[in-house]
Amino acid sequence: MTGSQEAPDEEFDVAVVGAGVVGCAIARAFAQRGMSVALLDSRSDVGDVTSKANTAILHTGYDAKPGTLESRLVARGYQLLGDYAAKAGIPVEPLGALLVAWDVEQAETLPELAEQAVANGYEHTRQVDAEEVRRREPHLGDGQFGALEVPGESIICPWTTTLAFATEAVRHGARLLLGHTVLGVEPAEEHVVLDTDRGKVRARHVVNAAGLGSDEVHRMFGHKSFSVTPRRGQLIVFDKLARSLLNHILLPVPSKFGKGVLVSPTVYGNVMLGPTAENMDDRTATESTEDGMAMLRDKGRRILPALLDEEVTTVYAGLRAATEHSDYQISFHPEQRYVCVGGIRSTGLTSSLAIAEHLTEQMAAWPGLDLSGPPLEAAPPRMPSIGQAQARPHQDAGLIAQDPAYGEIVCFCERVSRGEIRDALHSDIPPADIGGLRRRTRAGMGRCQGFFCGSAVSRMIRDGADAPIAAEIIK
Repeated sequence: MTGSQEAPDEEFDVAVVGAGVVGCAIARAFAQRGMSVALLDSRSDVGDVTSKANTAILHTGYDAKPGTLESRLVARGYQLLGDYAAKAGIPVEPLGALLVAWDVEQAETLPELAEQAVANGYEHTRQVDAEEVRRREPHLGDGQFGALEVPGESIICPWTTTLAFATEAVRHGARLLLGHTVLGVEPAEEHVVLDTDRGKVRARHVVNAAGLGSDEVHRMFGHKSFSVTPRRGQLIVFDKLARSLLNHILLPVPSKFGKGVLVSPTVYGNVMLGPTAENMDDRTATESTEDGMAMLRDKGRRILPALLDEEVTTVYAGLRAATEHSDYQISFHPEQRYVCVGGIRSTGLTSSLAIAEHLTEQMAAWPGLDLSGPPLEAAPPRMPSIGQAQARPHQDAGLIAQDPAYGEIVCFCERVSRGEIRDALHSDIPPADIGGLRRRTRAGMGRCQGFFCGSAVSRMIRDGADAPIAAEIIK
């Protein structure tokens, strides 16, 4: 069962708080093992906060701090998610990355980064001289001193990833309780009661994967081991005509101030510039600012000058759950039947499946959880094809012959057919609003931002009376 509803009157084996990519991966892992699972989120859709607004990179883990839990889980997650994406049809493009050095000091750092990669178990980096960098990236700005190549870095669709995990969890029986904000907890001898604004949810075990709110849920259980500082990342998305300007993910050499601004293609055929890194007090501060855009344009002009001449499709900003610690904040409290999965930063997309695996391994001996057996055998859900490098439904003559709706283009910018929108509205986890429909189909995400297709999409929404989606107009 999915969607917003009143809290169920039953007791679950596991309640997962937070339906971002990590929470959905955890819910999937427990549901796969036959556990009854409740997946709660205060939002009206899965992956509707941090997981929908990131840089969408499948990391090798080459630059993690060696010896940390994050290092181990990112490396493991890279393998797990790569395999899963291939089976589920999640768009992935293995472009490789170049860490470009823009001064002598940065160039001298490259050997240290290569050694760090080896310490993290990644042995495929290679230093590239300035001449080769120029040959491989002819539109790069002047003045670079060479680069470190990381061939395994890839771009991936974060929306489809989260939705695939949630869909698989639901198909294994998980209850998706959207629109449920956890206000407090009531630990008892045999279970924990989560007090939500929609009623009480009882579970024998609770996993806190609440992202930006993970420290608040942690405090409800009496723990104060970390605090979340929302770190805003603003990004600019350029038109698809800019895609020919680069062949790799162009990364900066990290410094003590952070990982810096990157330029990267997206799996949807655009080019992305960002992010900023701004510590905020407001956990809802996802607006873009004039100063942030100016900073990104300055950085972009140095990295890929011709990019600044291209049309901007959109801008957006996301919040990462930064903490005062340099590692993930995953802790187990069996005496409270409680696990905290906090402080998961931008690498959480990559490490999500490994985090879920880590939890099931660590909790295998907990009373009342039979996790000793292998997960139930079932193929992952086959997700809709929304990547630019994949064959889209409107390109499949056989599919159109079977169902002409896949040949009726509604969104001409992104080439989205009526059949795809119809399928999304009737999927296991249908969108709750226009934003959710965009993330499932790309409709309205092209260069006109829904100006031409908005009315047609709205008519589909309105006429699909059984589809639980608000009838608003794409702007």
